[in-house]
Amino acid sequence: MKHPALLVFDWDGTLMDSEAQIVACMCRAADDMGWAPLDREAVREIIGLGLVEAVAALYPEHAPAEHRAMAERYRYHFLADDAERSSLFAGAREVLTHCAGEGYLLAVATGKGRRGLDKVLDVTGLRALFHATRCADETHSKPHPRMLHEIMDELGVMPADTLVIGDTEFDMQMARNARATPLPVSYGAHDIERLKPYSPDWHLDSIGELTPLLQAARERL
Repeated sequence: MKHPALLVFDWDGTLMDSEAQIVACMCRAADDMGWAPLDREAVREIIGLGLVEAVAALYPEHAPAEHRAMAERYRYHFLADDAERSSLFAGAREVLTHCAGEGYLLAVATGKGRRGLDKVLDVTGLRALFHATRCADETHSKPHPRMLHEIMDELGVMPADTLVIGDTEFDMQMARNARATPLPVSYGAHDIERLKPYSPDWHLDSIGELTPLLQAARERL
């Protein structure tokens, strides 16, 4: 792996253990709409997509206007004060702080909406560590490379110097589509066997493994 200048992180399933919250909010939204109940595995499959795209994948039989209406119900539940809280994965805060201190550019590319990302950045106190962020309601949803292109353009970094860390095929496909380097994690929404083909030689079993991997890449310079 080439030593990168820019580290682009997915959020849900990569930095934050938010699967339970996403599943709960999506199920509550479906219930509000009076739609067929969802199971956990179906929701896990769409984590990483933009919200409207995720709803459309779960309920293709409904019209686009209905997808948007359900997306609003999801946002309501996610942003509610009593919403189930999610936590950062162990070591995530330390890794981000270390990487920022080492001079890496840090960014987030997420399927979350802007309000949702702003909420978790403020709750975790991590906002100041990131040099750029992009959300699916501001640009194209993954796996389209637009949000990654926008981040790289904003920070003046070439694809060859960009490492994308994520837990879904959508993240890996976005990285490949943008000609950046994909780095999968094994502990998120999609099984690692689905992600290994995108990066046969490297993956992370915990976010804490990123620090020594970057150090080894730097030593090979």
